[in-house]
Amino acid sequence: MSPTASPFAATAVDPGPELDGGDFALPEGGLDDDRRLHALDAVDEYLTRKRRHLVGYQATQDMQGTALDLARFLPNNINNLGDPFQAGGYKPNTKVVERAVLDYYARLWHAERPHDPADPESYWGYMLSMGSTEGNMYALWNARDYLSGKALIKPPAAPFDAVRYVKADPDRHNPHAHHPVAFYSEDTHYSFAKAVAVLGVETFHAVGQELYPDESPLTDPVTGLRAWPTEVPSRPGPSGLSWDGTGEIDVDALAVLVEFFAAKGHPVFVNLNLGSTFKGAHDDVRAVCERLLPIFERHGLVEREVVYGRCSQTGRPLVDVRRGFWIHVDGALGAGYAPFLRLASEDPQAYGWTPEVAPPEFDFGLRLPTAEHGEVDMVSSIAMSGHKWAGAPWPCGIYMTKVKYQISPPSQPDYIGAPDTTFAGSRNGFSPLILWDHLSRHSYRDQVHRIREAQELAAYLERRLTEMEGELGVELWPARTPGAVTVRFRKPSPELVAKWSLSSQDVVMVPGDETTRRTYVHVFVMPSVDRAKLDALLDELAEDPAILGR
Repeated sequence: MSPTASPFAATAVDPGPELDGGDFALPEGGLDDDRRLHALDAVDEYLTRKRRHLVGYQATQDMQGTALDLARFLPNNINNLGDPFQAGGYKPNTKVVERAVLDYYARLWHAERPHDPADPESYWGYMLSMGSTEGNMYALWNARDYLSGKALIKPPAAPFDAVRYVKADPDRHNPHAHHPVAFYSEDTHYSFAKAVAVLGVETFHAVGQELYPDESPLTDPVTGLRAWPTEVPSRPGPSGLSWDGTGEIDVDALAVLVEFFAAKGHPVFVNLNLGSTFKGAHDDVRAVCERLLPIFERHGLVEREVVYGRCSQTGRPLVDVRRGFWIHVDGALGAGYAPFLRLASEDPQAYGWTPEVAPPEFDFGLRLPTAEHGEVDMVSSIAMSGHKWAGAPWPCGIYMTKVKYQISPPSQPDYIGAPDTTFAGSRNGFSPLILWDHLSRHSYRDQVHRIREAQELAAYLERRLTEMEGELGVELWPARTPGAVTVRFRKPSPELVAKWSLSSQDVVMVPGDETTRRTYVHVFVMPSVDRAKLDALLDELAEDPAILGR
């Protein structure tokens, strides 16, 4: 096929012009209508062209129907200020719509009870104004304060004045009782590196280097020496290293690390991925929980007493019983489609499809038995991006936890008329309308079809890339994690990278040997990516000088 045969291609490698910043310079006197409209037309042409070719990121691009129905709301300043379950003083809001969206995902994520501030087991959450970066940051903030022993939003029933910070009477037998340690894998989204820095949460690497520099329980696979890895290793591939693995967290390595720090008395925060950034991997949340729960039991982290003061009359310590662990699921991509994979797996006859890989258990329904504490619900929080699987014109998402984990807000501004329980304060009131509209348009059966089509197209792309290796006599390094909607392969020319908005990642095959470096790109088969787009990309790859070695 010729390079111009595809409706998606202008020329084989021409990515098209970038926007000219000069068109958008704002002079003191403003712009006349001709120049203003010319600039807006340029943006429209650019975004239309880039939307048509975007395949390298976790973003759904096709939202034209939504735009037609929801443009009417743009004349409004819609602000969902404060807690979504209280109306607040700013009345141009869409909190009732936000709650409907939260209820929808709460059912899919097995949050068994609707939100009830008096019921500690009921869910609480809100819609994010950022993507899952905000959700991950809020989870880490929530977990840090919960594990550090700070005051809950529902303080214990005790004759004691309300306090916000409850470390006043620390556990003298365990100096680390309020010193949580964070664990996340090397395939985790970079937002966690930012979050731990912003929030002052220490990772196991930082605490290990500072307090236990010569006690690492892990051996470096390259040097053979005991050393603290920067992040929890991902599961190794055929090479014995993680670069050619599928991207899931190494459960054995995680268990060894958590055991070490739990034995030292530290509370534990664990992040798990559902659709990792580059490989689209799903961590086996159940397997992680089954390995970690006995560790938490051995070291008193399933239930522990947090002393938050002393009774003014008796002098006795006042205690609150809470967890010493927190498991968060970063489902930025996967939490949007995994429930529909589960529906198809549970009833393939009804949905006409059996997924190639059984979806992981990842949500609030994951409960495990213990001898001493009965059934334990393992997952404390979930984050999801709304602009990824569902699709939205701007970053947004959902954070969800349970009432029993909510921490008392650091401030209580009266003028907003609702508790300031969210991260952002002012929040985008358009996002609930966007997600509600999407969910109203798609039945569960429709949603199953969307993820089925995406997985089948991802398998098609991997197969075609493998066939092209033989046809062209070149190495393309195609790889796909089973069940993922992303395919990674050899980086093509800069022109193709720019045209198709491909993201790249360098991998050193043999650690320390730069001559073994490979650079991969990946395609995410989102609902706005169809076979015609993939075929157009494949046609251009087949004639790309960087691929052919010309």
